[in-house]
Amino acid sequence: MLTPFMENHEYNLIKRLVGRLEYNIKTTADQKVISAIRHTTWTRVMEMFPAATEEQKRFFDRIPTLNRAEEFQAYLSELEQYITAFPQVTEQQLKKLFPKIKKLKLPPLAELDFRFLTYIGWTDISTNKLFIVYNLDGKMTGIEGRFTPTNKKGVCCLCNKHEEVAFVTAQTKAKGSALDHFGRVGNYMCIDSAKCNQNITDVSQLERFMKDVLN
Repeated sequence: MLTPFMENHEYNLIKRLVGRLEYNIKTTADQKVISAIRHTTWTRVMEMFPAATEEQKRFFDRIPTLNRAEEFQAYLSELEQYITAFPQVTEQQLKKLFPKIKKLKLPPLAELDFRFLTYIGWTDISTNKLFIVYNLDGKMTGIEGRFTPTNKKGVCCLCNKHEEVAFVTAQTKAKGSALDHFGRVGNYMCIDSAKCNQNITDVSQLERFMKDVLN
């Protein structure tokens, strides 16, 4: 058995690519097309892990051989074992990340499966605030933003999927910066962070938003 080596967003992307492969096998009759899709899927996965070990390569080499529904299901089930869980955090650690908030509403940490988290996100409806905690550059970091529900679906800037979104604005540290004359940055984000964590396949937008707020 392999040691966990992939993060949640990487798992999500592999799951999506393998799912598309399964769909194409079911719906495409041309075997040459299927063969090309198998190779493309395998190539995209391998490009995600340029420093993959031989054991990891052998695991990914099984992707082009998958054919029946039960084989895909078994492979994706096994894939879950290799996710590196989000670092465990305590309620006290979360409170330290938001020291100015005296009555911080906390997420239900005991109910979270940290394997399937790219970030911890939760809302406080009473204050219309959204909180994000993420391991940014090796340091657990928290930001807060005010959210305005749109009551409709839109594209989330973090996961790039069409979900129920809210417009989230956050105060930057440098007021009057070039980013915004009022020292704020904003974008549309999933109101349901659990759904966002299921969808996210790239952390670049998440990291960019956090750095815009913090810098």
